[in-house]
Amino acid sequence: MTKTAEPTAGKWGDLRLRLISAAVMAVVAGIDIWLGGPWFLALLALISAGMVWEAARLGGALSGPLRDVALPIAGGAAVGAGAWIGVPVGFALLGLVAGAVWALAAHLKHRLAFYAFFCMIAALALYGIRDMFGILVLVWVIGVVIASDVMGYFAGRVFGGPKFWPKVSPKKTWSGTVAGWGGAALLGWVLNAKLLAGGLDLPISLVLFSVILAFAAQMGDIVESALKRKAGIKDSSSLIPGHGGVLDRFDGMIGAALVFFPVLFVAGLMG
Repeated sequence: MTKTAEPTAGKWGDLRLRLISAAVMAVVAGIDIWLGGPWFLALLALISAGMVWEAARLGGALSGPLRDVALPIAGGAAVGAGAWIGVPVGFALLGLVAGAVWALAAHLKHRLAFYAFFCMIAALALYGIRDMFGILVLVWVIGVVIASDVMGYFAGRVFGGPKFWPKVSPKKTWSGTVAGWGGAALLGWVLNAKLLAGGLDLPISLVLFSVILAFAAQMGDIVESALKRKAGIKDSSSLIPGHGGVLDRFDGMIGAALVFFPVLFVAGLMG
């Protein structure tokens, strides 16, 4: 029997809402990134608050003042303080918040505590990229994640094909994954001359670095998908219309941010 084609509305029904939400997020993020400093840090603190709240929610933490008020405030405050205080006190504050996620969660305690911790580390890494390398490098990192996500989204729906990791993320295909690498590589190639002209000196090819960041972003998506599957939840929340929750939207950014500095360190040693 011939398989009935998926209706067009089923494939693209959420596109309009996704685009509107993405546009709003782009404007807000763009302003804060441009302003930098405390403005950008405040945005990262807000995002971190949402991520730790959703991490506890994935763990089945009971709704109430501790989960819905105290925990997100603590998460945002820990990231804000961590950026100003630095290591090791900053990491200790993040550890306390992660410990709170562990205490509140009813299941997946250890996994979600570690996940919340590294989500906040990723937020600090993004702040460090903006602070140490400037706005253009941060825009490139964000652009790589977006290019990978967008190319993967469209290629996966147009071409379909074998699944990348069906047990964890049934919708992710090899066509979308490879298209994501290609989109990231193209962006790295386009921006290479601009970044070099701006004085950026990296110990690794920008095209290769872009592909590595894209793969890390995809792994960030896979990790969050695995946690949601374990928790039996489709979306981390419904805070962002068309995108689900904060983790659903920023899971890729978490992966890319976490590997940025380690890749530079390893490339520097090899160079």
